[in-house]
Formats: sequence, structure tokens, C-alpha cells
Amino acid sequence: MAVLIGLTGSIGMGKSTTAAMFAARGVPVWDADAAVHRLYAPDGAAVQGIGALFPDAIGASGVSRDRLKAHIAANPAALRQIEQVVHPLVAADRARFIEVTPDPVLLLDIPLLFETGSDAEMDLVVVVSTSAAEQEARVMARPGMTAQRFRAIVKAQLPDAEKRARADVVIDTTTMETAAAGVDKVLRMVEKDRHA
Repeated sequence: MAVLIGLTGSIGMGKSTTAAMFAARGVPVWDADAAVHRLYAPDGAAVQGIGALFPDAIGASGVSRDRLKAHIAANPAALRQIEQVVHPLVAADRARFIEVTPDPVLLLDIPLLFETGSDAEMDLVVVVSTSAAEQEARVMARPGMTAQRFRAIVKAQLPDAEKRARADVVIDTTTMETAAAGVDKVLRMVEKDRHA
């Protein structure tokens, strides 16, 4: 069985950059967001289920995330309905990746790792983190981001302090150097445990 590393962190904390560092060191990465994009594609597995809930959210390019956001804004209960369709499909996509990837160590990049209870399936939980000021600066630099939207996203996510408290390892992503050092430390730990 492969060692499963679960990678998570709040918006703007450097998760994608850190996942890319693991990939650059030869660790196969499964990305939950990429899985959702596949599921929402025109021939994706989520199209039928989402279409049954919100027919207007389906178009030539598959599921419209903007239409789903509009439904959620109008009716917060819509999020639960969408999650009930999408979460099992994402879990199945992840299980398939684990099954068909022969490598000894796999990285699973899961934004809602704790929220979905997926942390229980991991051998090691890694949380990326930086200061609140750095987080805000990174997110506010994204196109179309507003302070109000940033606050709403942070409020909807599990607090960073709680994620760090529940992590096996916290990687400080304040600089590329601290992030790279954290990635190397995790891989050394995993290697040591595998040969213990």
C-alpha cells in the first residue's frame, strides 16, 4: 500500500505551489479541484446529477460553476445538494487514482480535507500556512477578488489555526525556500517511516 499524504490549507496559503513542489520531486499528485473540473466537463460524471437539481446549470461546456454559485447565493441549501452529488464522485475518482498509481508515496491535494472527513484516510496530514497578512495579500492580488468575497471565503473555511492544530506537519509557505524545506522534511519523514 502506498503512503497517502493529504495536503490541505486555506485559500491563499500556497497549497498549489506546495503540491507542485511534491510533483517536481517525483510524487504523483491527485488534485481534488482538477477532479471536479473533470466531473463538470461535458461528458463528466457529475453532469447528470447536477442537471437533475439545476437544469439551467448545464450547457455545451458541461456544468457552469457561475450558475451553481448563483444558485448557492440565492439558496444556501443548494450547496449541500451539490455536495451530495459531487463528493461521492470525487471520492471515487481519488480511489481510482490510488488504485492505478503504483508509486510508494502519493500526494492527495484536498482543499476540504477536514471538512469531508478525508483526513481519516490519510497516513500523514500536511497543512500549508502563512501569516494572515500574507494570505490576504496573495488572495487580494487575484483577478476579480474583493475584500468582501475574500472575507466570505475565509469565513466558510475551517480556521487556519484549527487546521494547523489537526495537522501532522505544518509547512510554512511564507517564502519558496521555507515551503521547499517543508516538502523535503515531509519526504524525509515518509522515507524514514517506510524503511523503519
